[in-house]
Amino acid sequence: MKRYLVFEDGTYFEGKAFGSDVETIGELVFTTGMSGYQEAITDQSYNGQIINFCTPMIGNYGIAKKFNESPKSYIKGVLAREIAEVVGNYQSEMTIDQFLKEEDIPGIYDIDTRAITLKIRKAGALKAAIVDNLNSGLIDQIADWQLDRNQLDKSITETSQTFAGHGKHVVMLDYGYKQSIVDELQKRDIKVTVVPGNTSVEDIENLKPDGILLSNGPGDPVDHTDILDNIVELEKKYPIFGICMGHQLLCLANGAKTFKMKFGHRGFNHPVKNLETGKIYFTSQNHGYAVDPESVADTDLKVTQVELNDQTVEGVEHTKYNAFSVQFHPDAMPGPHDADFIFDKFLERLNK
Repeated sequence: MKRYLVFEDGTYFEGKAFGSDVETIGELVFTTGMSGYQEAITDQSYNGQIINFCTPMIGNYGIAKKFNESPKSYIKGVLAREIAEVVGNYQSEMTIDQFLKEEDIPGIYDIDTRAITLKIRKAGALKAAIVDNLNSGLIDQIADWQLDRNQLDKSITETSQTFAGHGKHVVMLDYGYKQSIVDELQKRDIKVTVVPGNTSVEDIENLKPDGILLSNGPGDPVDHTDILDNIVELEKKYPIFGICMGHQLLCLANGAKTFKMKFGHRGFNHPVKNLETGKIYFTSQNHGYAVDPESVADTDLKVTQVELNDQTVEGVEHTKYNAFSVQFHPDAMPGPHDADFIFDKFLERLNK
């Protein structure tokens, strides 16, 4: 069956339907990752977005739910040049088509994903609709559609969860965390308690943590200034480590500013340079907002890492308190594990 991707400027691309049969509107973004489609679809940082996969084929190793980054997906749609009809993986439980049907997410394949990517690179992230015919009433709603400003409320855990460990105790403030972050902490025998990102300082202190982790998550960080005062109080008392959204919130809490990028960083081929050591490593990234480098100069933060392609701020360190953060995902699921030493750095700080 035919299915269409219609942009807010009226242009459209034709492809074939797979996944759910619902029609939807979302913010269209692209990811350059050559694998990890399941992790991307279940990464809550993509909340409200239609994902255009640059890799020529997705679905070839199926879906195994144990690799989900979160229990439910909140993306709006999937675009693929080709989807695999035959799955070659003994762990697979279902095809990507079956998975999207189960998650109620529409997809389009046999569509020109390369042309779509070039369009986004030129114009920036665009609003678009996935519809089954060009007479759909949903097309008239694209211009007025907006990303939900309360995405964190949908993404965060409603109640606390504890993951066992015999070592240090880390409380993770959840803004839409990835399971792979918990996995990396548990590899280091760290006990992890995940709590809603707006948990009070008093309630966090009652958990008696050795350190605090600010997780990744979707949306514009300036929509969540109500939690910045908590971060300011926590950094005075505990070692803090921020990842992605957590990095942006740590920077905002300390007086820096953020901005929306033209089309963001999504994929795991982003080279990052450590300004302290001169080393360069490839990183996994998924973000549409970044920290304004000029705004960092007037704070107690210092930039420690930058993205080599566009000089985006990729890491900061607090000059007074035991707090640091990175814009990329050191858990790298999927992606290269060049930067997983960042978790070791956090563990060292917990042990001081």
